[in-house]
Amino acid sequence: MKITIKNISQLLICSGLLLFGTGCSKFLEEPDPANFTLENYFTKPAHAESVVNSIYESLRPVTGGGFGGAPWMMLEFATGLANTELGQAQNSINIRNLVNNSDNGYGGTYWTSSYRGIANANLAIAKIPGITMDEGLKKKSLGEARFLRAYFYFNLVRIFGKVPLITQPVNLNSPELYPMPATEEAIYKLIVEDLITAEASGLPFTDSKGRVSTGAIKSLLASVYLTMAGQPLKKGNEYYQKAAEKANEVIVSNQYSLFSTYDDLHNPARKNVGENIFMVQFLAITLPSGWQTSIIPYNQGISNYSDETGAIYANKEFVESYEPKDKRVQEKQFYYHFYTQENKRNLPEVNLGGWYIYKHFDVTAHLSTTSSDLNWPLMRYAEVLLIYAEAINEVSGSTPAAYEAVNKIKRRALLPELSGLSKEQFREATWKERWHELSYENKTWFDMARLRKAFNVKTRAFEDFIGHKFSYGPVLKDRELLFPIPTAEIRNNKNLIQNPGY
Repeated sequence: MKITIKNISQLLICSGLLLFGTGCSKFLEEPDPANFTLENYFTKPAHAESVVNSIYESLRPVTGGGFGGAPWMMLEFATGLANTELGQAQNSINIRNLVNNSDNGYGGTYWTSSYRGIANANLAIAKIPGITMDEGLKKKSLGEARFLRAYFYFNLVRIFGKVPLITQPVNLNSPELYPMPATEEAIYKLIVEDLITAEASGLPFTDSKGRVSTGAIKSLLASVYLTMAGQPLKKGNEYYQKAAEKANEVIVSNQYSLFSTYDDLHNPARKNVGENIFMVQFLAITLPSGWQTSIIPYNQGISNYSDETGAIYANKEFVESYEPKDKRVQEKQFYYHFYTQENKRNLPEVNLGGWYIYKHFDVTAHLSTTSSDLNWPLMRYAEVLLIYAEAINEVSGSTPAAYEAVNKIKRRALLPELSGLSKEQFREATWKERWHELSYENKTWFDMARLRKAFNVKTRAFEDFIGHKFSYGPVLKDRELLFPIPTAEIRNNKNLIQNPGY
């Protein structure tokens, strides 16, 4: 069959359809299949579904793993709280040692996958309004597209700073083919506008299939407002208030709750329900998640996977910064220090010599199937509680509701509840809960950048980001407040400006 494609963006339409089980063949049955173009493609409700599905696909590339490391690790090694046994993972090592550069493939993956998602979102937003279909379903589809576009821009602006702001489909003749970078203010303005529009699109408050929901929209908007209150925009109390209000809307909905056991954080049967507000979707055998070989020790024979890379594990000093009785650091809660060997399951567990990440560990995949059914968490209810507590404390001090939000997390960890703290003491106690509760979920570096603070694992106190010394030696400089724009992007678009220090 001859297919005419007039626009590079058209190549992206079918890239994500497997994520929700719909094949491209279903969507390309046109009256004249020899002339498939943007103009004649977007004519049916199924076409709206296909382009929205393709946006979700761009959530997946950063979550992989292997002998080269994985892009998601970029945000963990930049905190100084992660270690690696994988000598050939130079991208990880350079970031960990604070000698990162613009050739790092992790940053390239964040950039290209985000803009691929944005390109498909722009197509959806531009073309779905012209499709004859149920108006309610149309509005919901556009809501999904706007949420996902906002999510990708939220990552880009925090990771790279001033980046191109593209809101329309681009082809080879578009003036936006080589776009200028936009200000952070302009990018956040679009993010907020997209999320507010998505919030009014009629999506269900929760979605057990993993699609965008109103709860996810409100949760992300709360996170955006919290970030806007801090660096680099420094919008202060007005936006702390907005963050608190939006987080509270999620809390009072009573649609989410903390899991009673940490095991549910990595239980495939609990995907997209309970504490899990929004996740990257995977399916064993068909579309398995790819980080399992990265979070197990290097070649110690504990897994049925043939590859055991030891690509990332927790710094000993960070694990020791938890309170000794904190349930999260008990064996096989958030971390694991012992495990049986694959050919000796009937024998006692062996000491692995380090603290490996258990909250992302798929037990069934390691013990039998070697095909992981786990999703990657993007937003948990625990984070919403902590957003509310931090934000309302900045506006009104440590209110009873603020204490209760943090103490729900403290109680689950079997720790004494907070009480009687000053505003400043409560602020740092809440920050500490964010570091400990949301560890290795790609949250901590973003917190460091917006707060301009880092956690000293030895003193267990917070100190300025610039000048903070990692437990193993390197010292943060102001250049580490952003990542370098990838070399290939600078080379291809002369309008881009490299971030300072790179």
